[in-house]
Amino acid sequence: MAKRIQFARTGGPEVLELVDVPPVEPGHGEVRVRHQAVGLNFIDIYFRTGLYPAPALPSGLGTEGAGVVEAVGEGVEHLAVGDRVAYAQGPLGAYAESHVLPAEKVVTLPDGIDAETAAAAMLKGLTVQYLLRQTYPLQGGETILFHAAAGGVGSIACQWAKALGVKLIGTVSSPEKAALAEKNGAWATIDTTREDVVERVRELTAGAMCDVVYDSVGKDTWETSLDCLKQRGLMVSFGNASGPVEGVNIGILNQKGSLFVTRPSLNGYADTRERLEAMAADLFARIESGEVVIDIGQRYPLAEAAQAQEALAGRKTTGSTVLIP
Repeated sequence: MAKRIQFARTGGPEVLELVDVPPVEPGHGEVRVRHQAVGLNFIDIYFRTGLYPAPALPSGLGTEGAGVVEAVGEGVEHLAVGDRVAYAQGPLGAYAESHVLPAEKVVTLPDGIDAETAAAAMLKGLTVQYLLRQTYPLQGGETILFHAAAGGVGSIACQWAKALGVKLIGTVSSPEKAALAEKNGAWATIDTTREDVVERVRELTAGAMCDVVYDSVGKDTWETSLDCLKQRGLMVSFGNASGPVEGVNIGILNQKGSLFVTRPSLNGYADTRERLEAMAADLFARIESGEVVIDIGQRYPLAEAAQAQEALAGRKTTGSTVLIP
């Protein structure tokens, strides 16, 4: 038997339960990974609450993990038993001691990257990869606004942007988080609890505003984010931490300066094994070079997944959080 976290109904953290399940044998094109670390992400909360519907209930939770391949199904050629691997796009069920998933979603790890780093980096790091290198291919010299700059995605984005020669302005919610974002390479920070974001962006840019805004907050920051863009700037809405953006009149993009807007996702970019491997190689190279250091701010036992989610939702975490089976 193997332990996993599951939920039989949507709701608060209390719906999560630790159960014993029999190990599943991988089918054609699948592998079973014995986890050494599991990544915690906001999307996990979306599934738990029902914002994103799970395929069926009861359901496992989590889409990101790292460990060792312990079983391989028929037709799998690029992975073997014993390989050190990681993934960020598995079917729900990563909050477990082991997980079966399509082999095409799994990449091998370089020797220099351990399982905890990989579990903390895959989803967040690949998200930053497509945001900064594909959604808007930053060349250097741009000024961007990045919400939640001290969080898991934001911490990586600050470092990567600095390496690219980009001026990243990060929003934070405390002086401590401002210091962390600046340590990670943010050009400037804005404390949303005591500063007006739009006015501060205007001051920092001498009125030029931002080429791109990266917004994972959603409903609460939509208008503010649009107001921080320069003429024909790009609004990248890639998360819903405060709830989804709804009821938008597309004419507002015209009124605020012929703006562009996109709502990307990792699945929309890492949509083939070749694309996934190329994106992962870019991320791993940044980590191995030292340009990006993965900050694991919190570690929780798998059994304490509910407490870990409460801390994440309450903005009490910094950097990345991992669950240890």
